[in-house]
Amino acid sequence: MPTTKQSCGALVHRVGFDPGRTKEAARALTEGGVLPSGAPGKSPELTPQHVATLMLGAALDVPLRAVADTVREYRELTPAGTPIDMLPASLQYSAGNYLDALANEPELARHLKIEVVSTWPGISIHSPDGIVRRFVEPGTHPNHWQHSGHMRSTTVIGSAFADAVTELFSKES
Repeated sequence: MPTTKQSCGALVHRVGFDPGRTKEAARALTEGGVLPSGAPGKSPELTPQHVATLMLGAALDVPLRAVADTVREYRELTPAGTPIDMLPASLQYSAGNYLDALANEPELARHLKIEVVSTWPGISIHSPDGIVRRFVEPGTHPNHWQHSGHMRSTTVIGSAFADAVTELFSKES
């Protein structure tokens, strides 16, 4: 399995994240207990789900001290702001579950765009057919701005994310 350093490198190379910010986001996620810390003398090894979490942390435009808590919050966002327990069983998943599925099956991500909104909690998955799946806090309206002013977001091209995950985990075969 790839190390945190290798995963940062793949996201920097394939997705185009800033190297310093990605490294510091990984450190904040590790210190916050979101990513594994490894053992003495042994680098932590990441799963595809960890790489999805690292991608989310690197995409967020929040202070480094807030990265771990913000990633936890964003992973709990729900489809269209509906509380998970009110959804049909087939739709009971969070944004974190969705990103994990994309990391586990990177070909599913290849034609998508993953938009991470930093101005308020939100993740939008844009499909080539024009469908947008919005994950927001339960109880909020997914098609309305969540506060006044501008929206700041980072869009990750799905094929770049898929290439990073494939690069990291195809070596294991």
